[in-house]
Amino acid sequence: MGFPDRIERTLQLTQSPERVWQALTTAEGLGTWFGNSAEVDLRVGGLAKIRWDSGDTATLTIERLEPPRVFGYTWGIYGLPEGDPRRTYVEFTLEPNDSGTTLTMVESGFAQLPEDAGYKPAFAANTEGWTSELGELVAYLNAQG
Repeated sequence: MGFPDRIERTLQLTQSPERVWQALTTAEGLGTWFGNSAEVDLRVGGLAKIRWDSGDTATLTIERLEPPRVFGYTWGIYGLPEGDPRRTYVEFTLEPNDSGTTLTMVESGFAQLPEDAGYKPAFAANTEGWTSELGELVAYLNAQG
């Protein structure tokens, strides 16, 4: 493989792991910072459905749940048809620290796409998307106090 398979971001947050966990795993949290509304069935195998005012939607299948430290899910890959079985895996890891929480987000699975057809737009869209969405997460958490 001659290209990156993962996107990784680490944030230092002033909120407790429990507060960050709520932002990541509840309908109110996800429906505010990650989309415009959400439904969450918080269990392994459960679905989280995110909707944006633009009409876009995303369905997350929860794969890993270790409150309040690890939240992992799979979701469809940008640019692929809705029924395509290929997915990327997103995992948020929360570690308490002296000032709040270290949040690490890793999305992996891009290597299953051919480099010349599918990989570049998906990787670029998600790289840009995570910059925006994680900025919205920080703003949401800061507004919550």
